[in-house]
Amino acid sequence: RRRRLLGLIERSRVVIFSKSYCPHSTRVKELFSSLGAECYVLELDQVDDGAKIQEVLLEITNQKTVPNIFVNKVHVGGCDQTFQAYQSGLLQKLLQEDSAYDYDLIVIGGGSGGLSCAKEAAILGKKVMVLDFVVPSPQGTSWGLGGTCVNVGCIPKKLMHQAALLGQALHDSGKFGWEYNQQVKHNWETMTKAIQNHIRSLNFGYGLSLREKAVAYVNSYGEFVEHHKIKATNKKGQETYYTAAQFVIATGERPRYLGIQGDKEYCITSDDLFSLPYCPGKTLVVGASYVALECAGFLAGFGLDVTVMVRSILLRGFDQEMAEKVGSYMEQHGVKFLWKFIPVMVQQLEKGSPGKLKVLAKSTEGTETIEGVYNTVLLAIGRDSCTRKIGLEKIGVKINEKSGKIPVNDVEQTNVPYVYAVGDILEGKPELTPVAIQSGKLLARRLFGASLEKIYHTLFWPLEWTVAGRENNTCYAKIICNKFDHDRVLGFHILGPNAGEVTQGFAAAMKCGLTKQLLDDTIGIHPTCGEVFTTLEITKSSGLDITQKGC
Repeated sequence: RRRRLLGLIERSRVVIFSKSYCPHSTRVKELFSSLGAECYVLELDQVDDGAKIQEVLLEITNQKTVPNIFVNKVHVGGCDQTFQAYQSGLLQKLLQEDSAYDYDLIVIGGGSGGLSCAKEAAILGKKVMVLDFVVPSPQGTSWGLGGTCVNVGCIPKKLMHQAALLGQALHDSGKFGWEYNQQVKHNWETMTKAIQNHIRSLNFGYGLSLREKAVAYVNSYGEFVEHHKIKATNKKGQETYYTAAQFVIATGERPRYLGIQGDKEYCITSDDLFSLPYCPGKTLVVGASYVALECAGFLAGFGLDVTVMVRSILLRGFDQEMAEKVGSYMEQHGVKFLWKFIPVMVQQLEKGSPGKLKVLAKSTEGTETIEGVYNTVLLAIGRDSCTRKIGLEKIGVKINEKSGKIPVNDVEQTNVPYVYAVGDILEGKPELTPVAIQSGKLLARRLFGASLEKIYHTLFWPLEWTVAGRENNTCYAKIICNKFDHDRVLGFHILGPNAGEVTQGFAAAMKCGLTKQLLDDTIGIHPTCGEVFTTLEITKSSGLDITQKGC
């Protein structure tokens, strides 16, 4: 039945799953009739397996009601969404004649770079699909749409850091006259539940944003099978094939494992930590990256016993004077360091939540070995690009065999002309979310040609306000530009936390001739309030909705 429905959707320009007595279905059918569009209408109340078909549609689209409309293989939605698409012109774009391919652009990966590129390409009138599938970690952890930053990176990390800061503020508050007698302790489960609820709201917002822009979103694993063609495999193992004129690879990276006995069986990574259903207890953090130190810092801030095992130096690639000061500060605040050691085996002593693990480690400078018992071992030793199992070899896309990263030219183009890449998988390019967001947007504009707009504003929601339940879409940012002087910024407005600090930094830039283009070219520091000025897109005169649905 599912195959039959997908075949029907593939073959038909417009498919309307309807019920003959439904007034909303009637409105939609009348709309397509007025547009002269040939439709295949399936009245679910007039076929024997109508209820079963509706169950399959729910599985495919996550929509329970009728009408349920597909146009040129893109799920448009119900009655309201169809009329919204009509009023914005998106429906007319979808109704355009088919090209030689199913889509103008298919983006593999629904993280920061992939979503940014897909949405921008759709705004520019292209028919776009996003394929996103999270392969569960060895511990079984997976997550929703949005990529590493939203689900297992910047956002939960900063929220846990904020939780630790609140504990520090409680400690400091006595010096400012606050008196309290009750025992103060941290509840891990309460914190993770609140953080995961916020993340799920962001996942929903990203899906809604794609839908509003008529981007087809498919929760399947994308793999090239031949030129211009990919196979999409969902969690049930069902396969569908799609073609596109151009592709963008935005698959990101995943945490690296040690390759020793017991690492994948018993250790966790940042993929698992932020949704861990129990307090990790006494924790060994293996690694000296910023991820390792950030996690060690907030875990210690919750009052946990934390040790960091360092192979050589802290924060390789960073200013070492600053790195040493970071390490010294952490030691003064209770974090222990094991210098010049690497684990060689992890054994489980007791099962539990958490259990007990024994770690055997050896010196990097001699023959000395040490043992330690911990509740949790967190690996933070680096990340590997997700490029080796997506069929790149079948179409000839070159990767760095050692790192897995993809060499590209100055416009993010691989050695295969119709395949591009953005984000952390690029060889020799800056990493992390703000870079990926800008790169994805700029890539779409280069590929499909953007029009310039002037004078911008937006509402935003500070991350620190989300879990605390403070008001959304009350903070506001606006710039005023001179159209006749290269969009030079004349006015800068922000209503939100730390407004003075944010404005002071931009004030110097304005004195130096800040323009909208320079703001667009600036990589944001994520997640902060000030970064909102690097992603402003909506002009006040357009009247478009400026409420925020993502991070």
